[in-house]
Amino acid sequence: MARARISDVAAVAGVSVTTVSLVMNDVESRISEETRTRVREAARAIGYAPSSVARGLRTQQTRTVGLISDQIATTPFAGRMLAGAQDAARDSGHLVYLLDTSGDVEIERAAIDALTAQQVDAMIYACMWHRVVDVPQGVLPKTVLLDCRPADGGYRSVVPDDRAGGAAAVRELVAAGHRRIAYLDTDDPLPIASRLRHEGYLEALAEAGIAADPALHVTAETSAHGGRAAAELLLDLPEEQRPTGIFCFNDRMAAGVYIAAHRRGLDIPRDLSVVGFDDQQLIAAEQDPPLTTVALPHYAMGRWAMEVALGVRAEGDEDATHLMECPVIRRDSVGPPPAQVAKPNRRRASHTERPPQAATDQ
Repeated sequence: MARARISDVAAVAGVSVTTVSLVMNDVESRISEETRTRVREAARAIGYAPSSVARGLRTQQTRTVGLISDQIATTPFAGRMLAGAQDAARDSGHLVYLLDTSGDVEIERAAIDALTAQQVDAMIYACMWHRVVDVPQGVLPKTVLLDCRPADGGYRSVVPDDRAGGAAAVRELVAAGHRRIAYLDTDDPLPIASRLRHEGYLEALAEAGIAADPALHVTAETSAHGGRAAAELLLDLPEEQRPTGIFCFNDRMAAGVYIAAHRRGLDIPRDLSVVGFDDQQLIAAEQDPPLTTVALPHYAMGRWAMEVALGVRAEGDEDATHLMECPVIRRDSVGPPPAQVAKPNRRRASHTERPPQAATDQ
C-alpha cells in the first residue's frame, strides 16, 4: 500500500497543499479552526503523518536525542535512569536513540558517527556507575554526561552525591544510639563511590564526636559472599570493639551481613543494625527484615540529564557537575544498640563452615 502524501490530504479535505502543510506543522496563520479540524480529520482518515526528515530540514531540528551508554541498556539495575531520560524527552516531544556500546571503543566511535549522521538535536553520554571519563571525540559540544564526570571539564554532568549519601547512612545509625559503627567497603579500587562514601562515613562519625576505628573499616568482594566474609571478621572482634551497626557499600554486601548475623543467631535489628546503599530492586526490600538503605537517584539523574541536554533546564556552568541527592529509604533494619553485644558463643551449633577471609585496611 502506497504511503499517503500531503496532496492526498489536500484532495480529501478540499484545500490546497499549502494549507495542509501549515495545519500539520502547527504554523500560525489565518486558517479557520473549522478548516484545521477538517484537514486533521482527513489526514487521520488516510493515515498521513508529516515527514520528520522534511521537517528537520526546514526547522534544523530532528526532535531526536542520542543516548550513548556503556552497559546501561543491558543492566536492569539502571533501568530507572533510562526511564527518567525517556520521560523527559517525551515531555518535550523528542525521540531517544539508545546505543549500548558494551564499553567497546570502536563501537562507541561508530555510535557517535551514526548519531551525527542522523543530526540528533542533543547527545547524552552515560555510564553504568559513577566514574571519571575521557569524553570521546565527535560528541556534540553541549553533550551532557550521565552518572560520570569529564576528566578535563567542558561538559555539564550529573552524578549521585555519594559522600552525602554515606554520611546520611551513618547518621541513621548515630541517631539510633550507635557508637561502634563499621563501614563494610568494596575491595575494588575503581569505583569513585567507595572513596566518597568512606569520606561521608568519617564525616558523620566526626560530627558525632566518634573516633574512627581503622579495624571497623573492612574491605571485601562486592557481593553477598564478600559481605558475609567481612561481617564474620567484624563479628569476631573483641566484645568491646565489635560493631553494633554496620554501613555497607551496597545492598548485596548488606545481604551477606544478614547471612552472617543469622548464622550466629543474631537478630536484626535487636542485636545488630544494618544500612545498605543503592536500594537495589529485589534485594533491599526483600530482606528479613527489610533493609534500610540509601537510594541511588537513577530516575532523577536521567531526567536531569535529558532536560539539560534539551535546554529545558539551564542550571550550572558549562563544565559544572550536579550532585544529585541520595535519599535514605527507612525500613526495619535499624534499631537501638543492644545493652550487651552478642558474644561469639551465640553462634548456631550447625555452623561449621567459615567463609574466606576478607582484607582490612589497617
